Amino acid sequence: MRLKKITLRHFRNVGFAALEFSGRQQFLVGANGQGKTNLLEAAGFLTALRSFRATDNKLLIGHGQHGAAIAAELEHEKQGDTNVTIKLRHDGKELWCDQARVTRLADHLGRFPTVVFSAQDLQLVRGAPALRRRWLDLTLSAMDAGYLRVLQTYGQALAERNSLLKRGGAGESELAAFEQILAPAAAELIARRETGLREIGAGLKQAYAQLSDGAEPAGLGYEPDFAEASAEALLARLESGRARDQQFRTTLTGPHRDDFHFSVHGTAAKDFASEGQQRALVLALRLAQAAWCREKSGVRPVLLADDVLGELDPARRQRFWSVIDPESQVIATGTTPPDAALGPWQLFVVADGTFTEKPAGA
Repeated sequence: MRLKKITLRHFRNVGFAALEFSGRQQFLVGANGQGKTNLLEAAGFLTALRSFRATDNKLLIGHGQHGAAIAAELEHEKQGDTNVTIKLRHDGKELWCDQARVTRLADHLGRFPTVVFSAQDLQLVRGAPALRRRWLDLTLSAMDAGYLRVLQTYGQALAERNSLLKRGGAGESELAAFEQILAPAAAELIARRETGLREIGAGLKQAYAQLSDGAEPAGLGYEPDFAEASAEALLARLESGRARDQQFRTTLTGPHRDDFHFSVHGTAAKDFASEGQQRALVLALRLAQAAWCREKSGVRPVLLADDVLGELDPARRQRFWSVIDPESQVIATGTTPPDAALGPWQLFVVADGTFTEKPAGA
């Protein structure tokens, strides 16, 4: 897939911008806080109608504005030339594809894949389990409508059960009603997460070997909150834990407490890997995610690299570019222009939400 043109209106600090892309490498250069990442965020929004850095879409609407809009013209392997328009309001959003309104998110998922490489990805190694779960849910949901369905079912039942627990005095039959929904949904979530992480982990192992020149093996390990992942076992665990859940007024068992970990040479990367190894791990994760998305959807993702190239030493940078699919479109950002050795770039200078194309050779 190629992003040929993107238009933003009242999106974060961008009042209006219309960028036309040619070739497979675009670079947005400018000081921090000018709007470079905002454009990548808008491009990434095409995948699953979610931001890669904000959980509330209202934060994407420009200050004092009633709404925002993203319009994209795409060259697509399966659909040919395609136009996508997203309208954001404070009370919701609208999605249009080739002038037809799309009302079901499941009909959109997986059609327009993007993968974001961000300096903040280090927190996937170092940060809290909630960050890793969010990445996992966004990644699997974007390619699997069944995953999104079961995630929503589980989330709604969990919220209802927790609401009962918070109010206090919940009866056994009331809790049991939600447990009958929670247990099978939890079992399916765990199974789908295990499969997804195993597949992406295989790609990470390969990409990390290329980035590190085969220096040491790396991997991903799934850590489900409850390893015996049958619906019957999970139901029994929920039933036996009711007294404790009532004491703490929340559900203490289930995939909402899952985690996964990175390893290098068989040891936990969070505790023992160097900063360079951790950076290589998250780059390998994103490269594996891109390959996995292409395999699942049959569509080559657009790669969005947010200020990550400058943090790599020359050897790792060269290996990073050698690993990337040479046919993938890359839209990158930075505070200084890219290294000419990385090939020809279409360059845009960004200042205060305004994007100006810089002529080649200027």
